[in-house]
Amino acid sequence: MTTVTIKRLGHLGDGIADGPIYVPSALPDEVVSGTLDGEHLRDPKIDTPSENRVKPPCSHAKSCGGCQLQHASDAFVSGWKRDVVRQALAAQGIAIELNDPIMSPAQSRRRATFSVRRTKKGALAGFHMKASDTIISVPNCQLMHPELTAALPMVEALGVLGGSRKGELSVLVTRTDSGLDVSVLGGKEMDVDLHQSLAELAREYDLARIAWDGEIALQRRAPVLKLGTAEVTPPPGGFLQATKEGETALVDAVKQALTGAKRVADLFAGCGTFALPLARDAMVHAVEGDRDMVNALDHAWRNAEGLKRITHEVRDLFRNPLLPEEMAKYDAVVIDPPRAGAAAQVAKLANAKIPRIAHVSCNPATFARDTATLIRAGYDVEWVQVVDQFRWSTHVELVALLRRSN
Repeated sequence: MTTVTIKRLGHLGDGIADGPIYVPSALPDEVVSGTLDGEHLRDPKIDTPSENRVKPPCSHAKSCGGCQLQHASDAFVSGWKRDVVRQALAAQGIAIELNDPIMSPAQSRRRATFSVRRTKKGALAGFHMKASDTIISVPNCQLMHPELTAALPMVEALGVLGGSRKGELSVLVTRTDSGLDVSVLGGKEMDVDLHQSLAELAREYDLARIAWDGEIALQRRAPVLKLGTAEVTPPPGGFLQATKEGETALVDAVKQALTGAKRVADLFAGCGTFALPLARDAMVHAVEGDRDMVNALDHAWRNAEGLKRITHEVRDLFRNPLLPEEMAKYDAVVIDPPRAGAAAQVAKLANAKIPRIAHVSCNPATFARDTATLIRAGYDVEWVQVVDQFRWSTHVELVALLRRSN
């Protein structure tokens, strides 16, 4: 038996003691004992709990791998996520005061990817156990919106119709304003019988749309989400913010950063999360690598009222970033790259002399790296707003305003 004192929380949510020794579900200042297995403490027992330890609100917390931090108080998680951003910036020599994160409430996730496996008597749908391929059902999940939790029987029915005993289905369910949008990957090949069965299932559960391996199998009505005043029908599996509250926090921060801008370039624009709300006050040029998402954005803009012009182009900004001369006509840019950041595009942006940049990120490390590039080019970071959209997880999102020095 080995006893350790936890010194800090790692970026994956494990407690870390001297060594380093990694302890799952442990918090700083806790004294923990267990069996040492290399760098990991197995079967840990909390001998002295932290004052920040709370009873997990979800009955599945000990087994489900969907959440990492339900055992920690909201105040602790908020402060820890703020510190993750601060430390990432400090590693690049950047120091700035950070406000408390804006946190999405419990039961607010509007999209979730379920794993489904056929069984002898039917199918089992849910999430994987921690560090395991075993699926557990999550009927009392405190993370998802209740409409997603209530969809578990529907997801299991999909497993019976289209799954196999040898593999798993991946079923993405999104709650939209017009009903559930379902996208299935890994299912058996579509045929007439399966299509008929899916149509019956869609009627039984009043689904808006079902996509099968990337292709729309049936659509009873368009799955619609509001972005600003526009109504968007995203492509199957298309990227969306995980919660409405998180989306609102990010959009509000971007709008605050770009107040008064008249011509905006939206880089990595997706389906228009920022472009459509910004178009109430500014002309926007949206650039995105996924053609289906660009088409969804364009359709939403054309059918909305009261928006200024949105132009668009399909472009891989990793291989073919916008050049400084192409950005010269814009007085502001919003950039929202994936977790890898946007080193190539930021290098061009640094030379474009855009007055203001709203930098959105889901990875503090690549955000700090790219921000350091912009600072060296003459930009100042005026503020950073951290957003805890993925409650009880280790994920961190943020928006920053960078202004070019005179």
